[in-house]
Amino acid sequence: MHDTTWFEIQGIPSVFIASTEFVDAATAQASMLGLPELNRVFVPHPIQDATDSEMEQKAEEVFEKLLNTLIA
Repeated sequence: MHDTTWFEIQGIPSVFIASTEFVDAATAQASMLGLPELNRVFVPHPIQDATDSEMEQKAEEVFEKLLNTLIA
């Protein structure tokens, strides 16, 4: 989240990506960093023990949203 904030402050469009487990924490942290509207996309949780195949599927599920958020 700090990197995404830094890029945004520099004028470089960016998107924070995390699992759905961290929606509330990401919202709070973005507000605390002064960018409550910080772009973010969440992938289905869990990811820690996901197989490569499951991670590819999760990435495919959010890819379009990620691109749309980045160019919005």
